[in-house]
Amino acid sequence: MSVSQLAKSIAESPTLKLNEEARVLREKGEAVVHLGAGEPKNKAPINAILSAAAKLNTADMKYTPTDGIPSLKKAVIKYTEENYDRIVAPENVIVSAGAKQSVFNILYSIVNPQDEVIILAPYWVSYPEMVRMVYGVPVIVTPEDGGFYPRMEEVAKAVSSYTKAIIVNSPNNPSGVVYPEEFIAKIVEFCEQKGIYLIMDDIYHKLVFDGKTVPMCFKYTKKDTESTHIIVVNGVSKLYGMTGFRIGWAVASKELVSIMSNVQSQITSCTAGLLQAAAEGALTGLQSAVESLRMMLENNRNVMMQELSSFTGVKVTKPNGTYYCLPDFRAYSNKSVELSQLLLKKALVVTVPGKEFGMEGHLRLSYAGSIKEITEGVARIKWALDPHSPNEIYIGDRKLVRDWL
Repeated sequence: MSVSQLAKSIAESPTLKLNEEARVLREKGEAVVHLGAGEPKNKAPINAILSAAAKLNTADMKYTPTDGIPSLKKAVIKYTEENYDRIVAPENVIVSAGAKQSVFNILYSIVNPQDEVIILAPYWVSYPEMVRMVYGVPVIVTPEDGGFYPRMEEVAKAVSSYTKAIIVNSPNNPSGVVYPEEFIAKIVEFCEQKGIYLIMDDIYHKLVFDGKTVPMCFKYTKKDTESTHIIVVNGVSKLYGMTGFRIGWAVASKELVSIMSNVQSQITSCTAGLLQAAAEGALTGLQSAVESLRMMLENNRNVMMQELSSFTGVKVTKPNGTYYCLPDFRAYSNKSVELSQLLLKKALVVTVPGKEFGMEGHLRLSYAGSIKEITEGVARIKWALDPHSPNEIYIGDRKLVRDWL
């Protein structure tokens, strides 16, 4: 079989691969603890379900406008005004099959072959692959101080005449770090001056802790929506825990949204009306579900930090948001892929190698699950790696003895 060189060059999504491995092990009856999951266990908001049910009861399931149904776009416009203090028109909004498609549509619409897109490490695993899929060149900026976001000087140094865009994800997957206001202000000013697109992936922007708020990018530009280089991506997947509904959106200039709509029309035609109805219900209904999810995640974060603090040799930066942390395991191994495989094989714990996020020697751990999963998962990791931990452990109904340290 002959396939394209581009297709062969694209890496498999490590998070989806790990999800599948965990599913297979569970089907075999193994007591797997999944600390790699990128979704919480909450139920979708009732307003989302009722809105989808009402749509389903009409039995009217036809094509929708490529850029989204008017009522959902109206809800996104209101959301943008309330949360970004920016009034936009329907022509500034495009609804896609998840924020992931929104990011891809943007890159497809702005990047020419060999154009460079700057990606800040640690980064979401799909960013570099998406850039390559549109024949662009991902340029990774890794913080020189070993932290979880670079200085503006480091970003500016990476910019060249080929730079087309910079992607910023804050709160950040995988680190949970919220970029400081000073940094967001500087990067907005920089991109506006240089004419570089600033793609703000704000998918986690309300899942923040300790009374913090996320700096909103439009605050730092004097340009209107048609002349700004800021593009905002968001969606319902993380905000409401509606990962399976696959509804995201982008807010940009009318010209860019028009081009993105043309691109999307040739790929998916449109986004399912039933799912758009659910997203509309979530956005226009009671927002208590968001706060309930946020509070649950903050409590889980606190438990994860407490459990990791007793782990000899592990360094962890306390997350300000999302449902991930990125502990440093280099005291045990500099090879995160091998380390992750060891933990899955020996301790039946799913983790995601930091190498996939541009942070070798780290592991991404999710606290989106239950308290029991967090405490059990960290206990198993300690058993597998820390020589100071007990030599025996029960996993399920089996007693295991550590014989590799």
